[in-house]
This record gives sequence, C-alpha cells and structure tokens, in this order.
Amino acid sequence: MKGQILCLVGPPGVGKTSIGMSMARALNRKMARISLGGVHDEADIRGHRKTYVGAMPGRIINAVRQAGTRNPLLLLDEIDKLGSDMRGDPAAALLEVLDGEQNSTFRDHFVELPFDLSEVLFITTANTTSTIPKPLLDRMEVIELPSYTDEEKLQIAKQHLLPKQLKRHGLKKNQLKITDDAIREVIVSYTRESGVRVLERELGALCRKVAMGIVSQRYKQAHVTGDTLEEFLGPRKFHPEKNGLENQVGLVNGLAWTSVGGTLLEAEVNVVPGSGKVELTGNLGNVMKESARAAFTYIRSRAVQLGVEPNFYKEKDIHIHFPEGAVPKDGPSAGVTITTAMVSALTGIPVRGDVAMTGEVTLRGRVLPIGGLREKSMAALRNGIHTVIIPKDNESDLEEIDQTVRGALQFIPASHVDQVLANALEHPPLAQPAEDAGEAPLGGPGTSSQASIPRT
Repeated sequence: MKGQILCLVGPPGVGKTSIGMSMARALNRKMARISLGGVHDEADIRGHRKTYVGAMPGRIINAVRQAGTRNPLLLLDEIDKLGSDMRGDPAAALLEVLDGEQNSTFRDHFVELPFDLSEVLFITTANTTSTIPKPLLDRMEVIELPSYTDEEKLQIAKQHLLPKQLKRHGLKKNQLKITDDAIREVIVSYTRESGVRVLERELGALCRKVAMGIVSQRYKQAHVTGDTLEEFLGPRKFHPEKNGLENQVGLVNGLAWTSVGGTLLEAEVNVVPGSGKVELTGNLGNVMKESARAAFTYIRSRAVQLGVEPNFYKEKDIHIHFPEGAVPKDGPSAGVTITTAMVSALTGIPVRGDVAMTGEVTLRGRVLPIGGLREKSMAALRNGIHTVIIPKDNESDLEEIDQTVRGALQFIPASHVDQVLANALEHPPLAQPAEDAGEAPLGGPGTSSQASIPRT
C-alpha cells in the first residue's frame, strides 16, 4: 500500500505528536521527526546544489537516511508555521513531497537523483488549517483532534500523567494519595487549556512539594484533597464559577474559538446621550467591527418592533467594548452577541446571565452558522453556563459534542435574531410568531419558557 499523508489538526497539548509516535510503534516502522516551525528556506526541504559551499541534503532526505529505511514514518511537526522570504517558499517545495502521485520521483538538489517517497507514511501536525496554503492542504487528509473534556483530562491524569510524574520525582504510590476531586480542582482552578500540558506541569509541582515535605521529614506521606490543594499549589488561579452570572443590562456572554480551545467572551454595551456615534474598543479586528455595524443597521431598521426609540441613532452614543483589551479579537460569530447587548442597552431590559450565544448576524437579522461549536460548548460548561443559543444550521454539529457536555447544556437553535432575543432577554421586547415561539431546545434538561413570553 502507498504511504498516506495525514494532517492532525488540533489545539496545543492534545497529543498530536504523541499519536504519530504511537502509530510508528503500532506499525513497527522506523520514525523520524522534522520540526517545520520557523523554516523559511526552500533549501531546507529540497537541499542545496553541490556547487555551493556547505551544501547538504534537505530535511526530507536526511530524515529518511536517519530512519535507515525507505518506508519510515516521517512526522512533520507544526506545518502551519512555515515561513517564506526571498530564499523561496518551503510550503511550495512540500507540494511534491506530500503528493502521492508525484513523490515517487522526488528530486533532492544535493542527491541529484530521483528518490521514491511513495512508501513513506507522512504525518503532519498543525494547530489550525487557516495558515496552511490551500494547494498544500488539498494534498493531505485532515483529521481533527478536538479539546479534551474535563472528564477526559481526569482519566488522562490518573492513568498517565500522575504515574509519570511520581516516577520522575522518585515518589512511591503510597507516599502521595490524591483524590479525584483534587485532580478536578487542579483542572478547573489551576489550568485553562485545551490539552494537558499545563495540567502535567501542575501535577509535577505538586509532586515536588510533596517530595520536599517528605525529605524535610514534615510527614511520611501526603493525602491531597480538594480542600487541602491550596497548601501545595498556592491560591487558585481561575474561578470559573465566580464569573458573575447575574442578569445585567447590556452585558452578554459570547463564545469564541481560539487556537487553545473555546473561551467565554463578554460583550459590554453602554448608551449615553450624544449625537449618534458608535465607539468600538477591545482590540477588535475588521470582521468584528463589520458585525457591529451590521447589528447597528438591523436595530435601526427594526427600532419600533424592538421597543427602541426611533431616533436613537441621532440622540444616543453607543459604546461597544470587549474586555481583555490586550487580546486581539476577530471573527463573525460575535454578531448575535453584539446585537443582543445593543438591544438590551437601548431598551433597558437585562440579559440572562446563564445564557451564552454564538452566531453571525446579517442586515436582515438572519443568524448564519459558525465553526468551533464543540470547543465553544465546553467553554460554556466550564464557566457555569446552562443555556447556549446556536445557529439553526449548526444543529448537525451537536452530534460531535461530547455526551457529557451535551447532557449538561441546553442548546437552543435560532435562525433569526428575534428568536435569540426571545431566549436571551429577561422579557423580550416583541412577541414571537407562533411557529418561532415553539422552537424546541435540544440536548439539555427542561425546555425553554422564554420563547412564549408576550410583548410587554
């Protein structure tokens, strides 16, 4: 069988490189790893011609020589971080390497003879596909490796990370006993990540603290519980449950996708007397600014139905702000979040604090689908959210969500902003049509009673 070209895509720390190594062991193949992060010279892939001083083969031929076989497993790490400059484009040089129809006659400039790479099994890893050139991405079979749930992290910590750290720090099993609740507290209160790298570091710090106590003869063994965890790891770094889930005017919980998983992104809107200016702050990208303008125009076109003063765009200044201003933010999925926050601020109706939402909004109020729903839903659960409003076209993506997360959250599909407002505001400013009001929530306990509240 010809060698396959697979691309493992996922956030940092989810085990992409480890999977490649495990595949090499399972297939009993020699393995060589090539790190492509920061490579910006085409000669790193194709090699130098022998006429140059210091000429050498490219990394691909070097890796095959290192493996010592013509059918190894080559792991190309961080393919999404390739660079390019005046010395060529290494991503373009990889087009021949990662093409099963062409790489049987791969020509390295140093070797100057065609070499058959068709039997090599290529595994590439990336954090995101957005920075990989489309022709290169087309040659690879993409396999998504999503974030871990908290329950998955617990099992990984118990079965793999903790025994590894105990051995590394010279501790016996009976010298450190840690409860499941303590490991859960480490996951929730000391880490904020998609993978398990920081979790492993925190468990290592815990083991060092216990080892120091045993060596200094303060105790012979340590029993760590959720209540005694701060004695070993210090004050908690994150407080997801204390996110402030009370209902507030002009404050909406949005959901965002990042390279390290999902996160809760709050949108704040304040309205003051003025001349109709719209101020946008929070280090926003162009797409997000366009979403705010689209939301503003939609509210102007539906001002009467939404219970907003018709001349608000002449007499009021609107300030839209996203906290954590040092973090760049961009993307269209904050459209419904911005719209809901603006309507709440203009009408004075509080937004439900236990509701989060995601979706792109159009000038006509349609809610368009978004990506990264799995990571966003896990972020909502971590932050104590109970209800998530999603675009109706994303209903099919609910099948990919972990059953634990899906059972704990109530998902409400919405195809129009009116449905979002009906479920997000304490008392919606407009009555819903009969067929919209009966929109059934998915995958969570209970049903939504907000959709049927009449106009006040």
